Amino acid sequence: MSVETARPSVLGRAGRFLRDHPTVTLILLLLALVALLQVLRPGIVNERWIGNTVKFAIPLAMLAACQTLTMLTGGIDLSAGTVATISAFVVATQAPLVGTGPALLIALFPAIILGLLNGFGVGICRVHPLIMTLGTGLIGIGCLQVYQRSVIATGSVVPPILEWLGTGRTGGLPNALVLFLPFAALILWAQGRSGFGRLLYALGANEDAARLSGVRAWQVYLALYALSGLIAGLAGLVYVGLIKAPSLSLAEPLLLPSVAAAVIGGTSIFGGRGGYAGTIVGALILTVLGTLLTLLQMPEGARRILFGLIILFVTTAYLRLTDQG
Repeated sequence: MSVETARPSVLGRAGRFLRDHPTVTLILLLLALVALLQVLRPGIVNERWIGNTVKFAIPLAMLAACQTLTMLTGGIDLSAGTVATISAFVVATQAPLVGTGPALLIALFPAIILGLLNGFGVGICRVHPLIMTLGTGLIGIGCLQVYQRSVIATGSVVPPILEWLGTGRTGGLPNALVLFLPFAALILWAQGRSGFGRLLYALGANEDAARLSGVRAWQVYLALYALSGLIAGLAGLVYVGLIKAPSLSLAEPLLLPSVAAAVIGGTSIFGGRGGYAGTIVGALILTVLGTLLTLLQMPEGARRILFGLIILFVTTAYLRLTDQG
């Protein structure tokens, strides 16, 4: 009897621990995927592979920050991939004309403008975030195509500083960590310690109650989506330094994985719950998963099907672990 009663107690404590520390569950899953990769291809997990994995996960994790922050309010940013692409294309085409420094500033300008437009539509015009960001994303792509025609004769050059940031290593570690570590620390601090972060959770949990408490929701949404645009622009700059070839669809393939990384990381699409720590691990999980599917030499169609099924399975299992008592 004592053994039978002790076993549920141990399992119960383990379940409570995982619910209280959901990121631990994600880290265990990440380690399991890495172990599976090592079994399928012995010796693949080494210092160089870890560096490459982190290098490719950083732009995804930065773009997923846009989804995490907006999802905390019950929203989403489907324009993030377009904004990242615009910033990447603009910096590469402006650098030969005005130099690296001014080109970086010019590249972030449309990112902030589109973010403010999203915030205006969501916060003041009360357009649903999905519709608003989808619309601004399409507008952004159209504007980028018009812009591309005006600079087609100037060519494009990825600034060396972005190549250093995107592909370089120092001591075996990706140089992108120089940007990403303070970026992640700032996001983690802002969501948990700042008044702005608490307002995001409050609006996501119950917007009507937050409004009755005196919160000016439109101001929060305006700042939130402007910040999301800026983050997406920065992610685009890092990504073009990694790929070293700007295009009109550069960061678009990262959009849905950025949403998946936030959801896998435990951020609720209904708002009021989640955090960026889980999103970072979610981005690493998706990057390792992409390597695993490539190793299995699956056709693109089968890879997409399996990729989607794994995301659904992981998300369902994670939510059951963290929601059930």
